[in-house]
Order: sequence, then C-alpha cells, then structure tokens
Amino acid sequence: MENDNKKILTMSFLAAAVVVFFVVGMLVDTFSATWGWFARNLGTEVVKNVLQVGLAVVTFFSLQLNKKVLVFSDEVVMELKKIVWPSRKDTVAMTIVVIVMVLTCGVIFAVFDGFSTYVIGALPKWVDRVINF
Repeated sequence: MENDNKKILTMSFLAAAVVVFFVVGMLVDTFSATWGWFARNLGTEVVKNVLQVGLAVVTFFSLQLNKKVLVFSDEVVMELKKIVWPSRKDTVAMTIVVIVMVLTCGVIFAVFDGFSTYVIGALPKWVDRVINF
C-alpha cells in the first residue's frame, strides 16, 4: 500500500466515522421523539453522546484494522487515480451540448403538450357537432 493511499484511506474512514456519528445522533433524536420508552431509556444526552462517539470509533477502527477492507479500498484508490478527466474546454463543450438538448426537448414537449391540450379541449365541441349533424 502506497503512503499517499494510506492517507487517503485514513481520511475516508474518518469521514465514514463522522457520518456514522451524525446519523446515530439523528436516529436517537428521531426515535426519542417517536417512542416514549426510547426517550426514557436511551434519549438522555449522556447515552446519546456515548452511543454516537462509541459507534463512530468502532466504525473507524473496524475499517482501519480490517485487512480485506484495506486491500479493497487501496485497489479502489489506485483505480480512481487512473481516471483521465476531460479538459476544461471539453467539459464546457459537453455542458453546452447538454443545455441545448434539454432546451430543445423542452420546446418539443411544450409544443406537444399545447397541441394535445388544444385537441382535448376541442374534442367535446367536435363530438357535439357530429351528434347534432
């Protein structure tokens, strides 16, 4: 494992731990508001903070110390480094093409929508003319 990959992986695992920290906090708050027994037993700030920090630390170290996760993550980082990103000029050109296509499709859909609205609105008048003819 390369040294710069190790730094990237450690920061990624730390980010995962931070996400777990915030998700557990939101879940505890949600469950406390929903269920009274949860609020009485696990909704206190001490339990919430210990649960948040504990699960975040467990997540970080379980990712950091698992060899299979490290090997897989290292391979992912190496593959991501092989990506060749388009130049700024290509990105701008492709963005302009997408915007033009979206506007063109929007105009076409608007025309079809307007035509179908006209036909459906005029249909009862046409049926009346046919019946009264």
